[in-house]
Amino acid sequence: MSEKILVIEDEPAFRAMLCEALTDKGYAPVGVGSAEEGVERVKQELFDLILTDVMLPGMSGMEGISQIKEADPSADIIVMTGYATKESALEAIGRGAYDYFTKPFNLVELEIVIRRALERRRLRNELAALKNTLAGGGRIPAIIGQSEPMRRLKEMIHRVAVLDTTVLVTGESGTGKELISDAIHSLSPRSAEPFIKVNCAAIPENLLESELFGHEKGAFTGAHQRKKGKFELADKGTILLDEIGDMPLFLQPKLLRAVEQKQIEKLGGIRPVDFDARIIAATNQNLPQLIEEKKFRDDLYYRLSVATLKIPPLRERKEDLPLLVSHFLERINAKIGTNFRGVSKDGMGKLFEYDWPGNVRQLANLLERAAILSSGEILSLQDVNEAFDGPVRPSTVPATTPPAVMPEAHALGVPDPALPADTGQTVSLRETLEQVERNLIISALKRAGGVQKDAAGLLGVSSKNLWNKIQKHGIDAQAYTTAGRSSAVG
Repeated sequence: MSEKILVIEDEPAFRAMLCEALTDKGYAPVGVGSAEEGVERVKQELFDLILTDVMLPGMSGMEGISQIKEADPSADIIVMTGYATKESALEAIGRGAYDYFTKPFNLVELEIVIRRALERRRLRNELAALKNTLAGGGRIPAIIGQSEPMRRLKEMIHRVAVLDTTVLVTGESGTGKELISDAIHSLSPRSAEPFIKVNCAAIPENLLESELFGHEKGAFTGAHQRKKGKFELADKGTILLDEIGDMPLFLQPKLLRAVEQKQIEKLGGIRPVDFDARIIAATNQNLPQLIEEKKFRDDLYYRLSVATLKIPPLRERKEDLPLLVSHFLERINAKIGTNFRGVSKDGMGKLFEYDWPGNVRQLANLLERAAILSSGEILSLQDVNEAFDGPVRPSTVPATTPPAVMPEAHALGVPDPALPADTGQTVSLRETLEQVERNLIISALKRAGGVQKDAAGLLGVSSKNLWNKIQKHGIDAQAYTTAGRSSAVG
């Protein structure tokens, strides 16, 4: 993964030469010609390192250092200048610069300083993450993916988590914005404190103000007692404002004050209430477009987007599909007591061909549907195709047609589960399969005389898997310790 380096240099030829040299060394440079441009770029995106000249038109490099550090306190800055004095070097370092170079300089020496700065940054981030993990008990959500976009995202999560700045998480529906927010909180110094989540789209407008800011007794009809809002409940911790794009316009000024001043006004209150909470906002909407449509305040957007994390859609990181499939199948096995080991080659090919408009959430749902339909330990292309046809609907199972697992049931002497008469009544595939599975387990336990290891052998599953299924169906295995031993032998 290429480290991203911002180069602030007003001389076009020198800037181009430096960017080309950095590219040749495997870095990803971004060149700008003024401190003003540099500060704006830092506000918009994260950089691993910043190289800046001091003598710049307009805002000086020294002033630029101060504003860059204000926008990103974790920024590492190396100053370049042709006017080296001890005083200017001390001033640059005093403003937050990491190192100082005099022009003209040797590119080999500059590369050594760059590598040293990047290594220092990496170690600092790893140490901070370790400390916060230990402080929070290691409760870090699993973020699945090793593709370059996900590596970059995970790196940025670690970088912003240790800061106390406001974070805006953007991404399409189903990409995992809440999971990313969970990770930021878990890795932050506030991880042991409350994490309050508010879905701005799920709360009616007439109730949202009270939910966020709270109210005093008698503030409105039905307000029989004082109520704390979500911001107060999140004190010392973190608050997630999910679906922030749906925040009503009339509430946005009050939210802006909460973000800027860490103060709220309760409904019916006469004085502001201070709170101390880290604010994370998340949305699947295009906030700049909402600003143009006069549906979102630009000043609120700028305050929320101090650090912005954009989650890539699944179609842009399909190389993560095998890892995601493995993760979800493990989760499905634990949930419904199955033993799926993977997806067939042609089944995976089908998954790779698809564009996943619903992203990771859609993949998880599709795999669960396929698992319900499948009778083996490997999801086949047919299982995947049937799952793609849409959600499992009871009416798609003919009342007179037994499920695919029924031949195994007959082999063990298990009667068919009761099916409704062919009168148009729908049949639940999930309930039917669960009843068949329960009958199979009981029959196997009877034949094995209650010995679970032998019953697992009859069923072709592991002892652990059988134990999970017995717990799932609430079967009393001890009731069959003597029953059926003779029939199992005979």
